[in-house]
Amino acid sequence: MINEGVDNSKRQFLTSALTVVGAVGTGFIAVPFLAQMQPSVKAMAAGAPVTVDISKMEPGQLIRVAWRGKPVWILNRTTEVLATLKTLDSQLRDPNSSQSIQPDSSKNPGRSIKPEIFVAVGLCTHLGCSPTFRPEIAPSDLGDNWKGGFFCPCHGSWFDLAGRVFQGVPAPTNLEIPPYRYVNDTQIIIGEQAEGKSA
Repeated sequence: MINEGVDNSKRQFLTSALTVVGAVGTGFIAVPFLAQMQPSVKAMAAGAPVTVDISKMEPGQLIRVAWRGKPVWILNRTTEVLATLKTLDSQLRDPNSSQSIQPDSSKNPGRSIKPEIFVAVGLCTHLGCSPTFRPEIAPSDLGDNWKGGFFCPCHGSWFDLAGRVFQGVPAPTNLEIPPYRYVNDTQIIIGEQAEGKSA
């Protein structure tokens, strides 16, 4: 026979060695390919929760932070502002925020965990422009009915200082309230539910 005198153990060794080398080579090719499919550190950080120090906020002050590439507003509302909110319900499209995006912890008239601190995503719910903060009462360009709030210059939508949209404007819903929680009286984490779960 032709196979007489052929050393099969050498053939088996070569076959096994080539299989192992091929598997290792495939691994060397696959690992970088799969690794590049992972999100970058910058992308992962963009969705990470953001801690904000509110200890130095003055009454009436608005600060802005970025979370997930969106502007987030934190407003220290005065007692006068909180009193005014109660008088606007008849002018609002959704005064009870039943059709709006907000965590359960903010389902109340002030749309906040603590009445004086208001947190909202600073994008109009119409087409995503960023409204301007207009805290003044009855300015000449907005009229006598303006009690302070957020005005979208792109298409004229009005929101009160709880982010609730007025009737008769293009924005369909109230401003979005992001998930957030208090670490203590002076720090807020935006991007985590009140129970501590990431959003």
